[in-house]
Order: sequence, then C-alpha cells, then structure tokens
Amino acid sequence: MIHKLWLAALVAAFYIPCQAQGITGTWEGTLQVASQKLVLYFRFGQTDSGTPTCHMDIPAQSVKGMAVRLDHLSADSVSLSVPAIVMTYAGKLQGERIVGTFHQGMAALPLQLKRGQIAKPNRPQEPKPPFRYTTQEVTFANPSAGITLAGTLTYPVDFEAKKRVPVVVMATGSGPENRDEEIFDHKPFAVLAHHLALNGIASLRFDDRGVGKSTGQQQGATTDDFATDVKAGIDYLRSLKCFNRIGVLGHSEGGLIAFMLAADGACDFIVSMAGPGIKGDTLLTEQLNRIMQQKGIPTRLTVAQTRASQAAKPGNEWMKHFLDFDPAPVISRIRIPVMAINGSKDCQVLAASNLTAIRQLLAPKGNKHNLIRQYDGLNHLFQHCQTGSGDEYYQIEETIAPEVLRDIAEWINSL
Repeated sequence: MIHKLWLAALVAAFYIPCQAQGITGTWEGTLQVASQKLVLYFRFGQTDSGTPTCHMDIPAQSVKGMAVRLDHLSADSVSLSVPAIVMTYAGKLQGERIVGTFHQGMAALPLQLKRGQIAKPNRPQEPKPPFRYTTQEVTFANPSAGITLAGTLTYPVDFEAKKRVPVVVMATGSGPENRDEEIFDHKPFAVLAHHLALNGIASLRFDDRGVGKSTGQQQGATTDDFATDVKAGIDYLRSLKCFNRIGVLGHSEGGLIAFMLAADGACDFIVSMAGPGIKGDTLLTEQLNRIMQQKGIPTRLTVAQTRASQAAKPGNEWMKHFLDFDPAPVISRIRIPVMAINGSKDCQVLAASNLTAIRQLLAPKGNKHNLIRQYDGLNHLFQHCQTGSGDEYYQIEETIAPEVLRDIAEWINSL
C-alpha cells in the first residue's frame, strides 16, 4: 500500500515513547523487540523559558523529533510516557548510563541509555553542489483549496526556453512529505530531479500541503484533494510556456494521483512508481498479509476483516476514501503514454496483482508508448534489497536503483 500506511502500522507495533526531564543532551538506547534490535535516541533539552523538553528519534522507522512527555525528572532519574500508545519508560542514572524498563501494553523490556549522537547514514546518491544545472525556488496557488504550495523547479543542464524540454511534476506518497519525499534519511525526489536534469528533463517537486513552506493542512484531506495540488503544479508549469510536454511522476499514492490526472487529460504522460492498480481495501489486505507473513505470523486476513478493523478507527477521512477507491475505471480511461513500474519485492504495493491489473486495464486501447515493467529484487522504494521489508529501508545506502533512474529518463525522452 502507501508507504506511510505501512510505517504507521510498524510504529504502532514497536513505538518507543519516553521522556527525559533533567538530563540534557542526546541519549541512545537499543530495544530488543523479538528478533529485531531497534535503536532509538532521546534528545533532552529545554525551551527558551527553561522548561525541560524531550524529543525522540527512531531512524529505522523514519521517526524524527517526536515530542514525548516528561512525567518526572531529577538529577538521577527520569520517567517518560506517551499516553496515546500506552507506553512508559522509567530509568535511573547509574554511572554513565540510565538503566530502566520500557513498558507498552503487557510488554516490559529492559532499556539502557548511554550518551551518544545520531550518526548521519551514508547516502551516496544524494545530490551535492555545485550542480551543473539551475534550480529555482517557486510558489504556486491551488485556488480550489485556498492554499499556496512551495517547491523547487529544476531546469536541465544547458537549459534554453526555446528548446522546449519535457518537465514532470512529482507527486509524493501518502502522509505528510516534503519536496524531496524524504523518508528513512533518503531523498528519492531529490535524486530523481538530479538525474532527470542531467538527462535533459526539468522537474517540479513541492512540499505537501501543511509541510515545509506550503500552507494548508493534511487533516481531513483525501487523495482527491492532493490530486488538486498536483494539478495546480501542472497549471503553473503551463503558465511558464517554456516546456513542450508536461507529465506527472508519482510514487505510491502519488502514482495513483498520476493515474487520476492522466484519465482527466490534465497532463501529457505519466510515470507511476508503485502506484495502486487495485481497490484500496484489497491492496491494504494484501499488504498486511505480506508483512505478517514476513514476520512469521500465520494469519490470512480477508478484505472484510481489514475493513472491520479500520471501521473501529473512525475519523480518518483519508483512509475511508482510500479503502473505497477503485482505480480500475480511472486507469481504463487513460489514453496518454504511461510508464508503470514496480519492484518484485515490494511489500506495500504488491507487483503481481497491481501491475497485472494496470496492464489489463490499459491494454484494450493502450498507447503504443506504454511501458509496464517489474524490476527484480527491488522494494517499494525501488532499492535493491534482501527481503523487501520496511525494516531494511534505513539500512540500505542506495536511494533508487540506477536502472530505474536510467529507464525513466530514457522513456520520457523517447516520447
């Protein structure tokens, strides 16, 4: 499914909330969760007025700066809690370590903290200046939502407006994302924009509504709403009158948005990276079953069970819309060129079912330029991997497989 849905499920399973109130600096601990080791960091500080604060980072789960509640703090002890997930931690300073116990639900696990620093992971594909191309900070309006979206317009190397090069608007996956679609300390859209610029293709990537420099809010918004944000980006690019073809490149939920805009004739081509081809409730059921299978849990959820579990969590308009949304009628209306790709080890949007559906839906009146491809050994983020599990995302240094970057650029330039 959408990667942030998977992340939410994983964090709910392994969340580590804690609070620290008198001990300053960064403390590191490793929690043993079944066969997994989960490294977490607590950053203890204070506000300008001197009020103690604590924030938690779990790099392997893409959790950064989560506020936790300090229930008690003294010179030699600390007690933390996160009521929303029924979790507590209490520890006492013993020499150079805080020795304590982490509780969540019925589980009680030992957790020792030591002073440390959050190490920046190696990301060799992340673009670093100086660049051979030009970038421009831009803003554009979505009048229907009354919001302003902020992003980066990247021009290709040796750009000249009279050449009228192709351009893509990038659509992020589910959940609040910045313009780089930053997750697990990877910046997929920055890597994509860089590669496209080196191959004659411009791009516009922007902060989701309510993220970074964009206004608006995520709460209450659905995929339909986010599609209007991407459409606003298309309209903005058309107003510049310096590009010949305008496409949408979307990842995960963004791939679904690409299908929606393509069906409406809003763009000239699309690239759907792990975009859903089957109904949301079916996709989520497949995803949950695959994740549990990987963890050795012998269960087989049905669509009815998935819907029942989500019905017990009212108030999530995005999820309600996603479960009910069937992309089949949308995809069957598409006539422009489509590149739809997926990784064979994707555990969130399973390649077999989704690519098969997309291929069948596009086939009757398919565009001759359509390219439907499965990449062996790649996960939901299009990284080379071992299992495809989200547990690997942070540990993998590669952000996007080079063959995927190459094929996307070559396909766009072939149109």
